[in-house]
Amino acid sequence: METMEIGIAFGVAFLATALFGKWWVPFLRLKAGQSIKEDGPTWHMSKQGTPTMGGIMFIAGIFLAIVILGWRRMMAGEFGHLIIFVFALVYGAIGFVDDYVKIKKSQNTGLTAPQKFLLQLAAAIVFVILLRQIGYLTPNLYIPFFHVYWKINWVVYMIFAAFVIVGTVNAVNITDGVDGLATGVTIPVGIFFAAAAVLWGRIPQGIFAAALVGGLCGFLLYNFHPAKVFMGDTGSLFLGGAVCGLAFALDIPLIIIVVGIIYLVETLSDIIQVLYFKATHGKRIFRMAPLHHHFEMGGWSEEKLFFVFSGITLLFCALAFWGVSGRYVL
Repeated sequence: METMEIGIAFGVAFLATALFGKWWVPFLRLKAGQSIKEDGPTWHMSKQGTPTMGGIMFIAGIFLAIVILGWRRMMAGEFGHLIIFVFALVYGAIGFVDDYVKIKKSQNTGLTAPQKFLLQLAAAIVFVILLRQIGYLTPNLYIPFFHVYWKINWVVYMIFAAFVIVGTVNAVNITDGVDGLATGVTIPVGIFFAAAAVLWGRIPQGIFAAALVGGLCGFLLYNFHPAKVFMGDTGSLFLGGAVCGLAFALDIPLIIIVVGIIYLVETLSDIIQVLYFKATHGKRIFRMAPLHHHFEMGGWSEEKLFFVFSGITLLFCALAFWGVSGRYVL
C-alpha cells in the first residue's frame, strides 16, 4: 500500500504539471520573457524572450500530489513531506522575487548577491533547527559507505548545515544553464531519495521525492531542448531546497556530494575559472564556465549535455544507494 502511494504521487505530480503547463506556458509567453546574459554564450541569444518562471508548474504539481497522497498522514499528525515542501518553497519564493525583478527591469540581474545569501542562510538555519526539534536530525553526522557516525557540536553542525544548504541551492542554480539540464540531473537524485525513503520506511519523505520526480518529468515535456519554457530561479532554487530538504530530513546530508556530483563539478568549474583568471591576469582553464558551456564551445549539443550529465548522475545515485544502504538496521 505504501509503495503504491509513492507511485501514485509520481503520477499525480506528472499529470498535474503536464496539464498545468498547457495553460501556464502560453500565459508566461505573454508575461515573462527571459533576458539572456550578455556575457554568456552568443548562441544562447536566440533564446531571448523564452518564458521563465516555469518552475511554478512543477511546484504546483508537487504540492497537489503531496496533499492528496499525504492527507491521511497529515490527519494523523505526520507532516514530514510538507515540511520539506515548505522549506523548498521558501527558496522557490526567493527565486520568484529574483525572477520578477529581472522581468520588471528587463535584464538578467535581480536580487543582489548579499540579499539572496542572507535570505537563503536564514531559511537554512530555521529549517535545520526545526528538523532537530521534531527528531528528524541528530548531531551524529553519518558517513556514507563507511557506515560510521561522527558526533559533532550542535553549533558546528549548524554552520556545516548552513554551508551545505546554501552551497547546494546555488549549485543547482548554476547547473540550470542549458535546456533541460537541471531538470534531467535532478530526476535521478529524486529517484535516489525515493528509493532510500522506501528502504527505510520513511514514506512521507518518499511521497515528496516521488512527487518531485513526477513533477520534473512533466516539466521536461516543455523544458527539453528546444525549451518552450525555463524553470527560472523560481524552479532552480526550489530544486536546490528540495534536494537539501530530503538529504537532511533523511539525516544523510553528506550524500549530496555523491548524488549531486554534477552540481558540485559545475560549481567548482566556475570557482576555478574565476580564481585562475584573477591569478594569471586573464588566462582561462575552461573555454567558458560553468562546465556545460565549456563543452558547448567544444561542439557538444544541448541534447548530448542533457543525456551525458543525467547519465553520470544516475550512475552516482546508484553508487550512493549502495553507500547508504546500511544507514538503518531494517
